[in-house]
Amino acid sequence: MFEALADRMESAWKKLRGQDKISESNIQEALREVRRALLEADANLQVVKDFVAEVQKKAQGEQVISGVNPGQQFIKIVHDELVTVMGETNVPMAHVEPAPTIVLMAGLQGTGKTTATAKLALHLRKQERNCLLVATDVYRPAAIDQLITLGKQINVPVFELGSDANPVEIARQGVEKAKADGVDTVIIDTAGRLQIDESMMAELAQIKDAVQPHEVLLVVDAMTGQEAANLTRTFHEQIGITGAILTKMDGDTRGGAALSVRRISGQPIKFIGVGEKVEALQPFYPDRMASRILGMGDVLTLVEKAQEEVDLEEAEKLQEKILTAKFDFTDFLKQTRLMKNMGSLSGLVKLIPGMGGKISDDQLQKGEEQLKRVEAMINSMTPEERRDPELLSGSPSRRRRIAKGSGYGLDDVSKLVKDFQKMRSLMQQMGQGRFPGMGMPGMGGGMGGMFGGGDPVGGAPGAPPPGWRGYNTPSPGKKKKKDKKKKGFGSL
Repeated sequence: MFEALADRMESAWKKLRGQDKISESNIQEALREVRRALLEADANLQVVKDFVAEVQKKAQGEQVISGVNPGQQFIKIVHDELVTVMGETNVPMAHVEPAPTIVLMAGLQGTGKTTATAKLALHLRKQERNCLLVATDVYRPAAIDQLITLGKQINVPVFELGSDANPVEIARQGVEKAKADGVDTVIIDTAGRLQIDESMMAELAQIKDAVQPHEVLLVVDAMTGQEAANLTRTFHEQIGITGAILTKMDGDTRGGAALSVRRISGQPIKFIGVGEKVEALQPFYPDRMASRILGMGDVLTLVEKAQEEVDLEEAEKLQEKILTAKFDFTDFLKQTRLMKNMGSLSGLVKLIPGMGGKISDDQLQKGEEQLKRVEAMINSMTPEERRDPELLSGSPSRRRRIAKGSGYGLDDVSKLVKDFQKMRSLMQQMGQGRFPGMGMPGMGGGMGGMFGGGDPVGGAPGAPPPGWRGYNTPSPGKKKKKDKKKKGFGSL
């Protein structure tokens, strides 16, 4: 998401290169690029006008700090204004005593409301809040069945009275059931329409009056652009909402919705949906989103993803294996599966500062395919062969068996074994404070090859992409990498 917006913003910074001060003359061209970027992102016109005016006011005549160029200073001003426009801080979910906390989900049909209901339940369950889902959408075919299926998937109970019952009565009885069972949070999935109409609003108002929810969350499709903000404002004026969930943020969204919803509707974005899986819901942090928009990555979200998946005790054991060159194929397989659990390769790369836009979607796709190839070959090994890769080095018959079992060629398996042995040796050297060139097994001989299955990435086969300061490139960050390993993050 936001690639086009980030590219436009980058061209704005270029207008200020070589300047010693941000002045009225040199800022106009940069501001024009910012304005164009926001309009192309389908942000609300009034939001764009106010945003540009504020940036100009704050940037005009700003003295350039020693060691910081005007472009960098202008980026900070734009970043801070983006954070202000999107709400400054994360607004957490209500949590009331005595329980239950009642959450009413609203939205148009096709926005992913029912899925968002299940995602929210899973998110709260991870915070040790038990939930009950209530199915009141009696109009859309299979809507109740969909919620029941999602509830089973995440192990959260669903209350329903069938498609012939009154939605208001279903909601009322669902809340009573939650109170009787000592449930912490009850989430009510309501019916949507293709567009706002009187009957939908009247039913929502009746349900709201009957259950007196503590949260009314509007689920909005982020791909609708500035219309998302207008929709949020309309629902708030007629029903009264406490926040929004932007779905489909992983799709071809241009970012306008994220920039406009808070300013136009007055209500905060509380969560964003970043995929179809039930785990793909993230709390909305304006500062992190501003960093993503400006191509700065999002390290905090990356760390949170890792913390959810990484067992620190396991990580320390793995670190010890790496330092003593005992890292084996079983460990490598665990790491690739861990990365899969954290999300797609393309999604993770975009969270790394400086990596957004450096690697094409095609290269990332090749990287995903290459990881599947490696996993297939490792899965065709015996447990003994995974634990002791040396067995494969001197046994062509074993490698032939693995090639047949995985559906790949003997050369592919031989290359995997060779690259793995090399990587294991280099990992040991890294643990001793030395940083030679490093390759990933079956990935083309260099870190860059990981994203193209051995195809060139901005240079020779296996070379890193432009701007990538990886293990193949000496960098001033050597000591930091070593420090990270001491802290137990070597497995990441």
